[in-house]
Amino acid sequence: MAVITPLDKAAAPAQRQQQQQPRRTVRPLVLGGLALAAGVAAWAVVAALGLVENLPTPAAVASRAGTMIADGTLASDTYASLRRVFIGYALGVVAAVPVGFLMGWYPVVRAVVEPYIQFFRTIPPLALIPLAVVLLGIGEVPKIAVICLASFMACVVASFQGVVDVDRTLINAARVLGASDRVIFAKVVVPASTPFILVGMRIGLGASWATVVAAELIGAQEGLGYRMQKAATWFDMDAIFVSLITIGVLGLVMDRLLLLAERRLTGWQERR
Repeated sequence: MAVITPLDKAAAPAQRQQQQQPRRTVRPLVLGGLALAAGVAAWAVVAALGLVENLPTPAAVASRAGTMIADGTLASDTYASLRRVFIGYALGVVAAVPVGFLMGWYPVVRAVVEPYIQFFRTIPPLALIPLAVVLLGIGEVPKIAVICLASFMACVVASFQGVVDVDRTLINAARVLGASDRVIFAKVVVPASTPFILVGMRIGLGASWATVVAAELIGAQEGLGYRMQKAATWFDMDAIFVSLITIGVLGLVMDRLLLLAERRLTGWQERR
């Protein structure tokens, strides 16, 4: 008869967690694959039955995607849009995080800056595209500027809210232990605000992709948004769907990378 020691009892929950972890990883992947297959099947049925007028079939879109890959069109458009999104998004996030921290930590900065943030936050970045074109021309600068603004507004509010929502008990406990403001900010405020910042970055990423498509409709010579506009002129539904799917895939991949970073940086958080 096997003897179960207290050490075995303590190790049992950890062993069960290790056994359950692969299942938790595999199950979402399987469900996601099944959902994707079901979506494509439903798309094929709707297109075959003609329930939606001019809706291309998945096979036709895949064939057109192969043609665009072969002639290099899809690669050049994807690179152009990715470059604009990456530069504008990175600039917006880099500017938003310190501004949000300053607003949340210093009431004077909040009183001065917050009205401007709230004013410009209510104005859609898409509405500023014509103004950006008039002021900055039709080159890359106005496109990157509106993308930067879109990501900045999403991330600055999240960063500010993260600082404001830090548990005051943690800050007071650090002060009692003799920590300076610099130490409290670096060891308490920044880690506690990280989940908010990453959520704002994910929201800003979606806003950046939405903005780049609209920005490329004006004065662009390449890009996924430009390709959709040109395809719409010739009523090329296959090319439109290829561009739409490419944007969705790129956005999904970038969002998953941010989610992975969030899990690694906030591993101390309890998750369901």
